[in-house]
Amino acid sequence: MSKLETNTIDTISGTNTLQVGDGNVATINLGKSGDTINVPSGATIANSGTATGFGANTPAFRGYLSSNQTVSDASSNKVTIDTEEYDTDNAFASSRFTVPSGKGGKYFFGFQMWSFDANAGASNYAQIFLKKNGTSLEPTVIRKYGAFTNHNLSFANTAVLDLAAGDYVEFWSYIDYTSSTFTIKANNTSFTGFKLI
Repeated sequence: MSKLETNTIDTISGTNTLQVGDGNVATINLGKSGDTINVPSGATIANSGTATGFGANTPAFRGYLSSNQTVSDASSNKVTIDTEEYDTDNAFASSRFTVPSGKGGKYFFGFQMWSFDANAGASNYAQIFLKKNGTSLEPTVIRKYGAFTNHNLSFANTAVLDLAAGDYVEFWSYIDYTSSTFTIKANNTSFTGFKLI
């Protein structure tokens, strides 16, 4: 293998296309670990092929509750998301998403909980919310009050959170139905999230 050392590569006068690689199937590397590949202002990157490894909304995950979760009344309970559909960075475990090293930024989250077993009454109260590092996040809270009909209560909400590496996010609920226990229904209860590019 030979090595070319120079400061500038340019097209021949009168032409406007510079071709790197021709004829052989090859992997063309630009730079090495630690280098910065700079695209100056005004330049355009045009892609007619397949783009992989960049520009993706990752880390990303989605999980759901696969069997009914019975929890105590009038208490906060973490929702048990026990089945993963995908987890691109292995960052979701034990019903908790943890931001991987070097992956801080803004994240979108969607969470829903479906069909509680609720005794009808005038003073029922329920909410779902996210916790960041163990602390409830008021902007993510959605609440319902009133006389809920049996098997007919559902919640869904979304949030965008600014997170740093090591921050973790969990899906929680609080229900007060004046009964000893209630049930979070399986399959339609889910938690998803991804990093915004």
